[in-house]
Amino acid sequence: MTSPATAAPSSTGIRRIVAASLIGTTIEWYDFFLYGSAAALVFNQLFFPESEPLVGTLLAFLTYAIGFAARPLGGLVFGHYGDKIGRKRLLVLSLLLMGGATFAMGLLPTHASIGVGAPVLLTLLRLIQGFALGGEWGGAVLLVSEHGDDRNRGFWASWPQAGAPGGNLLATGVLALLAAVQSEAAFLAWGWRIPFLLSGVLVMIGLWIRISVSESPVFLEAQARAARRAAAGVEAKPPVTEVFRTNWRGVLTAIGTRLGENISYYVITAFLLVYVTSHLGLPKSDGLNAVLIGSAVHFAAIPAWGALSDRIGRRPVTLIGSVGMIGWAFAFFALLDSRSFPVIVAAVTVGLLLHGAMYGPQAAFISEMFATEVRYSGASMGSQLASVVGGALAPIVAVALLQDYDSSVPVSIYLGAAAAVTTLTVLVAKETRGRSLAREHAPAGGTVPTPRGTGYGAVPADN
Repeated sequence: MTSPATAAPSSTGIRRIVAASLIGTTIEWYDFFLYGSAAALVFNQLFFPESEPLVGTLLAFLTYAIGFAARPLGGLVFGHYGDKIGRKRLLVLSLLLMGGATFAMGLLPTHASIGVGAPVLLTLLRLIQGFALGGEWGGAVLLVSEHGDDRNRGFWASWPQAGAPGGNLLATGVLALLAAVQSEAAFLAWGWRIPFLLSGVLVMIGLWIRISVSESPVFLEAQARAARRAAAGVEAKPPVTEVFRTNWRGVLTAIGTRLGENISYYVITAFLLVYVTSHLGLPKSDGLNAVLIGSAVHFAAIPAWGALSDRIGRRPVTLIGSVGMIGWAFAFFALLDSRSFPVIVAAVTVGLLLHGAMYGPQAAFISEMFATEVRYSGASMGSQLASVVGGALAPIVAVALLQDYDSSVPVSIYLGAAAAVTTLTVLVAKETRGRSLAREHAPAGGTVPTPRGTGYGAVPADN
């Protein structure tokens, strides 16, 4: 007889779960990316007005990076409780924290009003954003992955991933619209606040949808196993301790898989805005509109890449993106230097298509590396540690390289090297396509020995 955890969900049920995850992740990424766009365009003037333009931008991106620094802590805390009490409750909490912090940013006084207190408050709110997002990614992709079946997991789990370009599309679109209808003075004076305040409305919509979904059946089955072990006197270790003890290779593989993807995304979207305005002297609308068009294509491409990974595997699709990005790292800036808007759009769009090949299969790929009891912790820690080394530093490193060398070549080398790390990681990783999430399994390579009275028990490898 098929267990609840292994039964394939109805198409209506999985679509509802996907919709809830996609809308929630889109809103959270809207909040997070809105800060990145504002850091590139206005925060250097509003919160760091006494610095040179590129130095002010660098300082704005340092506060931007603070959000990434908080993401592993969010992944640790949300992962622990998500593995203990469920995915759904933690996803509701992450949405509330993210939306509240973003709304508060729209009410912040600037440096002109309260001096140094303005960037301090901005940094505190950015920490809350990062903490919330650190818990969002793992929960959203796991809720879909664990509801879906083994054959189509790449496709369904890629939809929460599409929330990233969806949020970027929404954030960039709102900023581009305001830039088009407002003067520069009006935008700096008050217009920049509108997208942040809009977050309050979006969060209410997201909460209404997210509260309506059910908990993952795979998690409920794992929770029942944990209860039986507790009744038998078996002591359960904290999930984060267990995942590093039994599957530290999975965490390292997740970090390496995400590194090139993470760095390429923030160079192509966030650093691009600095490059076209400060280095090329083009209007900010050119950069915003190029990201807007590229993000629309990116949004559609991610599920397509996820579906392809169900056919040919997670590794081949990821390698299409990472190997392609090594070459595109150099073509990208050469095309930007043309100062032609259609060419800039093409450069961004192709870059995001290659990024999508790495990003689309990633949710299923990383989910399939870990056992249910530690999956939230393992997926969150692997992905969020990569975000600190990757996304947090990417705009800062890129701006610093541009400032020091007055050339895009060092940035291209940096981007290509990151893509090479992901390529090497995926080449040595094992394929996970078709791996069941409904049963306990060890990391690739054998059984997990468990000391008497602790842990989850020795289980067969899923090879």
